[in-house]
Amino acid sequence: MRPGTPQDRAKVAAGRRALDTFVRDGMLLGLGSGTTSHWFVRSLAERVRDGLDVVGVPTSTATRDLALELGVRLADLNDVPELDLTIDGPDEIDGAGSMIKGGGACLLWEKIVARASRRMVTVLDDTKIVPTLGAFPLPVEVVPFGWVSTRRHLSRRFADAGLGEAPITNRMRGDELLVTDSGHYILDAHLGAIPDIPGLAAVLNDIPGVVEHGLFVGIADEMVVGHPDGSAEVHTF
Repeated sequence: MRPGTPQDRAKVAAGRRALDTFVRDGMLLGLGSGTTSHWFVRSLAERVRDGLDVVGVPTSTATRDLALELGVRLADLNDVPELDLTIDGPDEIDGAGSMIKGGGACLLWEKIVARASRRMVTVLDDTKIVPTLGAFPLPVEVVPFGWVSTRRHLSRRFADAGLGEAPITNRMRGDELLVTDSGHYILDAHLGAIPDIPGLAAVLNDIPGVVEHGLFVGIADEMVVGHPDGSAEVHTF
């Protein structure tokens, strides 16, 4: 499979630079979800076919299926020690390395795997870098029981945090509520801009019914930014 758009070429460049810079024989790797991460998995599989010895832990069933199809060995997170490295992509990232993730509805597994790793590297094309997080809707994963009540709590907490009457939409798959790999729902909060990212993360963590949210704060150690011309550079936070 070849990248067909300039953005895809940038994603491939970021993944290959991350592979060259950070991945070594014998590593336990967290494998992210989403289009950029899947380009990385394809590049990783090429190296595996050439003899690279790694074991991956996927952050979604989609990543699991792709890795298995391409011949990358996988393990269950429960069966391995601390991971050496997770490589995953953001939906948005700011200059401090704070991210919004979850556009692919995999935020819970992504955060668990990233936190189980000694190091997290985020790979992205240059369109994902923003001065302030929030233009991309913030995903919030909630348990199905009482999810309408949880949505009301979210609305009140957003207002209390000075974010106004932020619209909250249900993530759908066709005509049905989308169900995550863990059996939960996703609510997308359209916040516009988030002035206090750590503060909002703490607020969301305190709401009953919220399983996880898409604010990834203090998790990424480096980012690899790819460009359509095939170049990529590494930034450390």
